[in-house]
Amino acid sequence: MTDSARPGAAVTQRTLYLLDDNTEFRSTAKWWLSGEGFLVVDFDDAHAAIEALKALAPAERSCACLLLDVRMPQMTGLQVHDALIACGVTGAKIKHPLPIVYMTGHADVPLAVQAMEKGAITFLEKPFEESTLESALQRAFESHRDDAHNTEGSGAARDPSLIIRLQSLSAREKEVMRYLIDGKSNKMIARELNISFKTVELHRSRIYTKMQADSAVHLTRMMLD
Repeated sequence: MTDSARPGAAVTQRTLYLLDDNTEFRSTAKWWLSGEGFLVVDFDDAHAAIEALKALAPAERSCACLLLDVRMPQMTGLQVHDALIACGVTGAKIKHPLPIVYMTGHADVPLAVQAMEKGAITFLEKPFEESTLESALQRAFESHRDDAHNTEGSGAARDPSLIIRLQSLSAREKEVMRYLIDGKSNKMIARELNISFKTVELHRSRIYTKMQADSAVHLTRMMLD
């Protein structure tokens, strides 16, 4: 832990716990997030982060969020998430679960699916825009409010226009979208559907536009929500 703040102390503002093995990224993220008014406690060691988060009281978890890197040398983000579920820090079965936002420099749709199935709020691809992170954190802290009102699900904000956007897709676009969510490349989709690579690219572009998604991971997250 590289911050003077310690879990277990009285928390009077929203707290972000940041676990990432990249020193430069942690330094930049901490500088920006602190400037936005968050109390930032950062870690470069997965085991130290798990032990510190285990010490959080429910009231502390209710005003906190974990920003979790996916690929780290000691443990993967998914393994850290499993450990936190096992020790009662997060998960659907506990009161005031700690919301988790994943971060990765490698777009990986199947991995994003696993993260969301574990209850992650969202899955961000590095480098991400400040507005993207702001939106993710807003959803994370909204999940606390949803939890307080016994709302079912992960707490992610539901978009009432999603059904309308889905209905705007053609039958072929829906077919291509299913392959995208499965993590298949344009070349693989073209081969599976016996259509040209250019046609797949065109469908993909139209799907992103109609669904208001900027990547396959974003599209997957949207559908899991």
